[in-house]
Amino acid sequence: MIEPSRNEYPRPQFERTSWLNLNGEWEFAYDDTNVGCDNRWYEGENFDRKIQVPFCYQSELSGIHEQAFHDIVWYRKNVELPSEYAGKRIILHFGAVDYEAKVWVNGHLVASHEGGHTPFQADVTAALQVSGKNIIVVRAQDYSKDVTLPRGKQYWKEKSEQVFYTRTTGIWQTVWIEAVNAAHVEHVRLTPDIDSNKIHIRSYIKGTELYNSLRLSIKISFEGELIAEDVIRVMAQEEEVSIKLHDFNDHGLGRWWSPEKPHLYDVEFRLLDGEEELDQVKSYFGMRKISIEDGVICLNNRPYYMKLILDQGYFPGGVLTAPSDEMLRTDVGLTKQMGFNGARKHQKIEDPRYLYWCDKLGLLVWGEMANAYQFSEQYVGRITKEWQEAVQRDYNHPCIVVWVPLNESWGTPNILIDKRQQHHASTLYYLTKSLDDTRPVISNDGWEHVKSDIYTVHDYECREEVLARRYATPELAIKSDPQGRKIMIPGFSYHGEPVQLSEFGGISYIQGSSEGWGYSSAKDNQDFLNRLTAVMRPVIAAGGLQGYCYTQLTDVEQEKNGLLTFDRVPKLPIETYRELVAGATPISTDGLE
Repeated sequence: MIEPSRNEYPRPQFERTSWLNLNGEWEFAYDDTNVGCDNRWYEGENFDRKIQVPFCYQSELSGIHEQAFHDIVWYRKNVELPSEYAGKRIILHFGAVDYEAKVWVNGHLVASHEGGHTPFQADVTAALQVSGKNIIVVRAQDYSKDVTLPRGKQYWKEKSEQVFYTRTTGIWQTVWIEAVNAAHVEHVRLTPDIDSNKIHIRSYIKGTELYNSLRLSIKISFEGELIAEDVIRVMAQEEEVSIKLHDFNDHGLGRWWSPEKPHLYDVEFRLLDGEEELDQVKSYFGMRKISIEDGVICLNNRPYYMKLILDQGYFPGGVLTAPSDEMLRTDVGLTKQMGFNGARKHQKIEDPRYLYWCDKLGLLVWGEMANAYQFSEQYVGRITKEWQEAVQRDYNHPCIVVWVPLNESWGTPNILIDKRQQHHASTLYYLTKSLDDTRPVISNDGWEHVKSDIYTVHDYECREEVLARRYATPELAIKSDPQGRKIMIPGFSYHGEPVQLSEFGGISYIQGSSEGWGYSSAKDNQDFLNRLTAVMRPVIAAGGLQGYCYTQLTDVEQEKNGLLTFDRVPKLPIETYRELVAGATPISTDGLE
């Protein structure tokens, strides 16, 4: 069994020094008959089981590892606050709880949240005991069989099959406490502008009404050397400032961010009242620009070809939760070692620690929503709310270069003929653009696009000559219907936007005696290499594509079409994969049998 270690600071782009990690053992109980609220379990009921947070009960690392449906679960933990927290405002944070959560502290309801992939927090100061132990109780309710729930790859049946995997119910990301002053920095929005060599900063300050002379000090460093600073007077809850960075030829300090050179700037925010420091937050940003110029995808104003891998974000022992921060780093490192410059994080809003490693090590990411499977009015409200929270959470990460609110018409299965579903997809596209106009948005990845900045195709064809013919030009790609689905909804027109093959390959290669499936199947190392070459070579050479995404990084449960096993062991040498991604043609796998 893998030993869990999730003690790292969970929000690396907005970091404070004063915090308390609440991961570890909690009391736990199922509430299959939904009597917990009526019986006031939130007042301090002792629960009959133990669970290791932040791992869901379905996972091995939780200590429970049961697959049966238990849609209502309760957690309880006694917490004693450090003495230095006295007089501070205490903020209780949850990285993610699937799907609905209610939180009580000492019997007082302090938070309610809907959405299984996004964070929430609550100021719990008024509910706390001045001294001694405080009881935190969480009630989480999932809807395992509801196919209108934004759920990603979580299956609505007890046993995984096809492309659907084990469910996650309850807490699955870190729980922690922060101690802050009444006035503190609540959030910052960092927008790089490489054309003017400025960083645009919007700060959100809590408690401004309590002070008359608040100032926000901002210091920006690169590789340990201070290169820019500013101090602004805080007059309102939101303040904006644009800070000019040193020119690139000034001491050689300025750098753009890219997968090849993932340069990051450190930024320190200090909230001051006179000379007294009320808050200090550390963050970072990358100076990079993603744009589409005359139908060409550009990174930092230069054409850039995206070589992506599909990454489901499932982990041995932890289901959706990585057993350690090191495994998140390992996934990013292996992706880069194989020659890819990006990942399409599929049907999951990933742990911020993964995005941190992509920022730091240099890996492009397509930020994708976890979709529902069927359409309903309630679904529209659910996904719209959660998607806005996801975009806000991840806006500052330089690694994220594309937003994907919908995939393969999931949640909109009748979009081809249903005007409401078309309007919904269009709304998500324009909503995302209204929240972030700095990144391209794909309305419905794979097929049946409405308006999109990049048109994408999913195609698991394995014949080299067919792939070469189909993607020779963008126009031929747009006219193709490889999965029996139109690439564009009738009534929407192609105007020269970039085209990418955002799913292909999916070749199953099962080593050993395990069972599983893929979109096609290899019998040995040489056959696997031959099949990979047959799909990679024409796609890389295709004149109609500006990038691709190979399916997929690892095996996941019954789906055995990874380049790596589920335990992150390469099925072929890393060097072989790197040659393929670079466009070379490895001849054999001699010595690998």
